[in-house]
Amino acid sequence: MKVLHNYIQATNTHKFDEVKKFLHPNAVYYFSDRNCTTHDEIQTYFENAWSIVKNENYEAQEVHWLFSGSNSATCTYTYFYEGFINDKYASGHGRATNVFVKESDVWLLIHEHLSPLPK
Repeated sequence: MKVLHNYIQATNTHKFDEVKKFLHPNAVYYFSDRNCTTHDEIQTYFENAWSIVKNENYEAQEVHWLFSGSNSATCTYTYFYEGFINDKYASGHGRATNVFVKESDVWLLIHEHLSPLPK
């Protein structure tokens, strides 16, 4: 679905106002170290990450749509990021689950869960 691609593109602008266009008012994020349940918390988390990983590029790889209906869709993927931490190249990956809902003909992200890959 195009909404995931557009959401990833918005993330790579490093401007939360662009990301926020894709967020449902009740969006909840589960990160490996913290849960964010408000847009303010999500914004703080994103902006902190962007301040640590300079020039970050974020990608969704191996995307699998588990369900795609007329009003909701769920996918899993491997996330990959790269950028510079303290002027040194850094990269990493993990697993992600995203849940989108359609409201007033607009697809919005209502849940994202990011975690490390199992060992």
